[in-house]
Amino acid sequence: MTDFIHPALLFILGALPIPFLSGSIRKAYLLLIPTLAILAVLTMEPGSYGAARFIGQEILIAKVDKLSIVFATVFTIMALIGMVYALHLTDAGQHMAAFIYVGGALGVVFAGDYLTLYMFWEAMAFASAYLVFAQRGGPAIRAGFRYLMVHITGGVVLLGGIILHGLATGSLLFGPMERGSIDGGMGVGAYLILAGFILNAAVPPLNAWLTDAYPEATVTGAVFMSAFTTKTAVYVLARAFPGTELLVWLGTAMALYGVIYAVLENDCRRLLAYHIVSQVGYMVAGIGIGTEMAVNGAASHAFAHILYKALLFMGAGAVIHVTGRRKLTELGGLYKTMPLTVALYMVGAFAISAFPFFSGFVTKSMVISAAGEDHRALVVLALTMASSGTFLHTGLKLPYYMFFGTDRKLEAREPPRNMLVAMAMAAVLCIAIGVFPQPLYALLPYPVDFEPYTGLHVTESLGLLMFTALGFVLFLKALDPENTISLDTDWFYRKGARYFMWLAEKPLARYEKAVSDVSETVALPFLHGAARAGLRIDLTGVDAVVNGVARSILRGGSRLRRLQTGIVTHYALAMIVGVTAAIVVFAVAWR
Repeated sequence: MTDFIHPALLFILGALPIPFLSGSIRKAYLLLIPTLAILAVLTMEPGSYGAARFIGQEILIAKVDKLSIVFATVFTIMALIGMVYALHLTDAGQHMAAFIYVGGALGVVFAGDYLTLYMFWEAMAFASAYLVFAQRGGPAIRAGFRYLMVHITGGVVLLGGIILHGLATGSLLFGPMERGSIDGGMGVGAYLILAGFILNAAVPPLNAWLTDAYPEATVTGAVFMSAFTTKTAVYVLARAFPGTELLVWLGTAMALYGVIYAVLENDCRRLLAYHIVSQVGYMVAGIGIGTEMAVNGAASHAFAHILYKALLFMGAGAVIHVTGRRKLTELGGLYKTMPLTVALYMVGAFAISAFPFFSGFVTKSMVISAAGEDHRALVVLALTMASSGTFLHTGLKLPYYMFFGTDRKLEAREPPRNMLVAMAMAAVLCIAIGVFPQPLYALLPYPVDFEPYTGLHVTESLGLLMFTALGFVLFLKALDPENTISLDTDWFYRKGARYFMWLAEKPLARYEKAVSDVSETVALPFLHGAARAGLRIDLTGVDAVVNGVARSILRGGSRLRRLQTGIVTHYALAMIVGVTAAIVVFAVAWR
C-alpha cells in the first residue's frame, strides 16, 4: 500500500491529536485532514491494495473502483463542510467522534472483504452514537441508547451472515452476491447480510432508529449523521445486491412512507429525518432495478442527497442554535432576523424538491427514468408522488412555519459565521451540480446516456411542482402543525422493552423467589440431613473397615520384619526346614 493513502486512516488516526490542540491551531487542523482526504481520493488509482491472509481467509483492505470513488469523493467533501460548520465547537469529543465516524464510512467504502467492512461498520455505529449522547439530557441519552442497541443488533445479524456466507462460499471477499444455480436464490448468510445492510439504510420497518435519534443529536452531530450512515448502506447494497427485486419494492415503499410521516411531524429535524427515509428509498429502488442507468441514478442521487440534506439540517440546526426551539408550533417570523439562513435553506429545499437547475433535478429523475425504461409504471407513479410530497413538506411547509408563518417575535440572529460559510459551500455545490451535471456524471460507475434538460422533462417537473404549491396554498390551514407525537415502528421495541422489564421484575422475579423459598425450606434441609447421615456412615462404617484392614496389615508387617534378621545361616536353616517339610508332605501324600 505504499502508493495508496487510505483516507479512512487519515481521519481515524487524525482524531488522536485533537484533544491536545486548541484555538486556531485546532481549527486549522480540523480543516487540514478533510482537505488531505479529498486530495487522496482525487489522486488514487483504481486497483486492489493491502491484500493479506487472516485466519485462513484472503483479506483486502482497500478495493478502488469508480463506485467506491464516487462515494468517497462526496464523503470527504461533506467531511470538510461538516468541519467548517462545527468550527465554533470547543468539545474535542465531538470532533473526535466525527472524525472516527467519517473514517468508518470511508473504510466501508473501500473495504475489499467482509471482515474489514465489519470492523469499520461497527466503528461507525459507536462513533455516531456519541454524537447523540453528547447532547446530554434524558431524551438524548435514551435515544442514543436505543440507537446503539439497534445497531449492535444489526451488527450481530451482519456478523452472523458474514460467517455463514464465508462457510458456504469459502471466501470473505466483498462483491456481488451470487445466486444459486438451481433456484436463483441466495443462501441464509446472504439474506442475513442483506438484513444488516437494510437496517442501516433505514428501510421500514427497520427505520425508526433514524427518526428517533437524529432529532436528539447535537446540532453539528445531526449534520454528520444525515450524510453517512444511510448512504454507506446504499453503497454496500449497490456493491453486493444490485438487481435484487425485493429492493425495488422496499425502496418504493420507503419513498412514500417517509413522505406520509413527514405530513404529521412538528419537530423540524424529525421531519427532515423522515425525508431521509423517503429519499434513500429512491436509491434503494434504483439498486433493486439494477440496470446501469438505475445504479448510476442511485449513486448520483446519493451524492446530491448528502449535500442538500446536510444543507437542510444545517439550516434547521442554525435555527435551533440561536433560538433553542425546534418545533414548528414554536417558530415563525425568523426571516426578518435570519435572512441569509432562509436563503441558504431554500437552496437545499429546491434541490431536494428537484427544481430545474438544482442538484436533485439531475439525479432523482435518473432513477425515475430508469424505472420507466424497465417498464415499471407503478414504481414511476409512486416515486413521482413522493417527489410531490417532498416539495410540499420540505420545500413549503417546513420553511413557511419555521421562517414565516406566525410572527412570534423570537430573539434570534444569524448563526456564527462558520455555520453560514458551511451552508454556502453546500448551496454552491447544489446549484453547480444542477447547472453542470456532467462532472458528476463522469464520476459514476457506468457511462451516462441521460439528458435531464429536455423540454418534456422540465415542463413535467415544473407542472408537478406548481400544482403542489397551489395545493399548499389552498389547504394551508389543514397543514398547520400540531404539537403531537407520531407513533412509528419504534413503538414496538419501546413497549416490548417495557413489557420485558415488567416480565423480568414481576412474574419471573416472583417465580425465582418462590423457587428459592422452596429450596431453602425443603430441599436444602433434606440435602443437609443427607449430607450429615453420609458423614456418619463414612466415619463409623467405611473408615472403621479401612482403618481395621490397615492395622492388620501393619501388624503382619511388623511380625515379618522380626523374621528378617539379616543373618545368612538363619535363612539357610529356614530353607532346609522348608525343604524337609515339603518332602514329608509329599511322602505322606504319595502313600
